[in-house]
Amino acid sequence: MAWRLADRGFRVLVIEAGPAFDPDKDYLLHTEKWERPLPPKTGSKGRQSFAPMQAIESEWNDLRSWNSVRGALNPGAIRLPAGTGYHHVRGVGGSTLHFTGEAHRLHPEAMMMRTRFGEAADWPIDYAGLEPYYAKAEQIIGVAGPRDTGDRWRSTPYPLPAHELSPASRLLKKGAKSLNLKWEANARAALSRPYDDRPQCNYCGNCTRGCPRQDKGSVDVTFIRKALRTGRCTVLPESTVTRIVSTERRRASHVEVRDREGQLHRLPVKHLVIACGAIETPRLLLASASSYAPNGVANESGMVGRNLMESLGWVSTGIVSDDIRSFMGLPADSICWDFNKPDSIPGVRGGCRFSSAIHEAEMNGPIAYAQRVIKGWGTQHKQKMRLTVGHAVSVGSMGEFLPNARTFVDLDPREKDAHGIPLARIHSWLGEQEIMRLRFMATTCRKILRAAGVSELVEEYGTADFFSSTHVFGTCRMGSDARDSVVDAHCQSHTWENLYICDASVFPSSGGGESPSLTIEALAIRAADKFLA
Repeated sequence: MAWRLADRGFRVLVIEAGPAFDPDKDYLLHTEKWERPLPPKTGSKGRQSFAPMQAIESEWNDLRSWNSVRGALNPGAIRLPAGTGYHHVRGVGGSTLHFTGEAHRLHPEAMMMRTRFGEAADWPIDYAGLEPYYAKAEQIIGVAGPRDTGDRWRSTPYPLPAHELSPASRLLKKGAKSLNLKWEANARAALSRPYDDRPQCNYCGNCTRGCPRQDKGSVDVTFIRKALRTGRCTVLPESTVTRIVSTERRRASHVEVRDREGQLHRLPVKHLVIACGAIETPRLLLASASSYAPNGVANESGMVGRNLMESLGWVSTGIVSDDIRSFMGLPADSICWDFNKPDSIPGVRGGCRFSSAIHEAEMNGPIAYAQRVIKGWGTQHKQKMRLTVGHAVSVGSMGEFLPNARTFVDLDPREKDAHGIPLARIHSWLGEQEIMRLRFMATTCRKILRAAGVSELVEEYGTADFFSSTHVFGTCRMGSDARDSVVDAHCQSHTWENLYICDASVFPSSGGGESPSLTIEALAIRAADKFLA
């Protein structure tokens, strides 16, 4: 939205809580430390808290996370946050700085979940209304994709041709074909040819660790770079908006900002766009409660923070006998959409997708094999390492998450950040449909690996026993009725005339495993165009 408004003549101030990243200095893929977990750049990780999680039912035992070295990764009786639980990046470019770079359009039928299945909510716009904005976002990013786009019809071709499949994906495609599954090139925000003064991908396989070459279409090197070139956009990194201030009914007048030195500033706003993500956006709105907004800003419906939809995921990893050098190639370069439609899984409402996941599972270096695949130490361990590295193959699946009353975001009553603002507290609950869908995802991942020639499984990881979300949605739902939604079809607050929300918190449904970044960008461009009209 900053790019579109600046490009059309408006002056825009972007206030970013995290730091700016320098691709030449901040990503260490050229060093021997490339595979090791490194301390995050100062200020690039936020904090959230978690309400007590649900018990893990005994009938979920086939969905437990494990690997060959450690055994059960969560041997306890309740679900746990994995690491930080909510995996995001604070910084200029947000989580796209470390995203894989999948560039997906939502399936058209996923936008009508309430009408067709009585679940989630319908989008107040349809696929046709969003399609031209998808095309514009793809053009800015430089998306490489296949010719056959299936149910996601297009008005224009992808800007770039699809990437060649990696060795692991070629093997998975062969296995999928034997199961009558269509395994195809994925739409990727990584350049298959030089484009827009950026080089083509070199297939190092480390998109999630940051892209020093800048061929990955993260927001900093695409939309933000273009916005800054207009001369009408200013970015303030390491500056945290702590409060939205209103001096009259249902209108934001100022924002309070703490700069990198901790100084407090009150900046007047004519129009305010919030794009903090589906966890931090409701937190800011709720924490800005005042006499003009007793339940939080833009929360007259009581829906801010409700309808959280988290990542529903599964990854199975196995070993094949041939050395296919599976660490080579582009991450998530192949995908299967056969079960993506909301009614495509027998007996389950909501779809899923399957894709090559060796890089997303971070099983593309020797340290991962030593810590997660091969037990032992010493000479025998070395010998087995030499015989095994490059033989691992992973299939991952992402699935629909249906909103429920027990999965939401509120403010933690005790824990606060360095500025004294309550942390966002995440409540998570897996419903029966989620477990059924997750079991289908796990079973199918295993079938694909067996068909591809996997001799043994060495690791499986899923969200039945862990909260581990990169994709979160729905806490400021868009809709046509102000009584059960927060923003309208153009991402403008129903009740606060100068407030817009442009992130995945506005999604009425999560989709059947599509990565959300392209839809967020398309919605933001569309919202900007309505503002400009």
